[in-house]
Amino acid sequence: MKKVLITGNRGQDGAYLSRFLLEKGYKVYGADRSGDSGLWRLRELGIEGKVKEIALDLLEPTNIMDALEKVMPDEIYNFAAQSIVRVSFDQPVLTAEINALGVTRLLEAMRKVCPGARFFQASTAELFGSTGSAQRNETTSFHPRSPYAVAKLYAHWITVNYRQAYGLYAVCAILFNHESPLRGEEFVTRKIAAAAARISRGLQQKATVGNLDASRDWGYAGEYVEGMWRMLQQPKADDYILATGKTHTVREFIEAAFAATGIRLVWKGKGLGERGLNVATGKTVVEVSKEFYRPAEVDRLMGNSSKARTKLGWKPKTKFRELVTLMVNAELSRLDKKKVNL
Repeated sequence: MKKVLITGNRGQDGAYLSRFLLEKGYKVYGADRSGDSGLWRLRELGIEGKVKEIALDLLEPTNIMDALEKVMPDEIYNFAAQSIVRVSFDQPVLTAEINALGVTRLLEAMRKVCPGARFFQASTAELFGSTGSAQRNETTSFHPRSPYAVAKLYAHWITVNYRQAYGLYAVCAILFNHESPLRGEEFVTRKIAAAAARISRGLQQKATVGNLDASRDWGYAGEYVEGMWRMLQQPKADDYILATGKTHTVREFIEAAFAATGIRLVWKGKGLGERGLNVATGKTVVEVSKEFYRPAEVDRLMGNSSKARTKLGWKPKTKFRELVTLMVNAELSRLDKKKVNL
């Protein structure tokens, strides 16, 4: 039985990967900071209690060493991060400590304790920033536009460096936006899905968002974890992009989310004055606020995953509208369960 250590296992990707690997017969150790919330994701996936919990903080080197010595994993997947781009502008130093130096601490501990393990680092499409409108591939230049992306770029290159300098099996997945019902409420996609569900039930008046024209390559997180696993099963360590190759705007995501509840929108105004109105009632259900704009915007991100499709045999299956509907239906189901339990 293979042993795997997943940092940040209570997050979206960690939870889906935990379920995926449990089904493959792995002994799964989930590592998170003590006291962190997030067990609800494991509960929704039906795996609560099946993952062996272990405390691990990327800010503390001895804690990392102790965790690795205790588990002696065959595979390590690192999802632990300060993962909110907007927050990184307010907390740039903490973001760097966790997302950049934290990865170095983890790799260095692995090099000393279990150098034969295979290591996965979750990189991000935010590395590319503003590098044009074409699909990004593994050779596209990076141009990070946030403290989050800068820290993740360091983590990406330090992973590559440990592979080249020490011969560790260490890979990076450049992950384009991947969503699911397990997304945190602080992310715009979950925020939109939850708002559409609540507004359709008369529990909320409107949703407030930022840049409606931001365009992203959105896939389903539940499928992306298989690509991550496949990366660590290859004879030679390498880096891959996981993406759908198609983009949609935040405005399109909003339209699809409300359509999933039976509400059709019409847009009025421009810029910060633009509003989304319920066609049936004429009421404003979506408004724009400068508060949710980033200091440095990334307008468009689209990935080319042909390398992963060819070498890993991986490809995304869930279409954009299917993904949005899946998220909204999950929110409606949660509201129904909450109502029953009142």
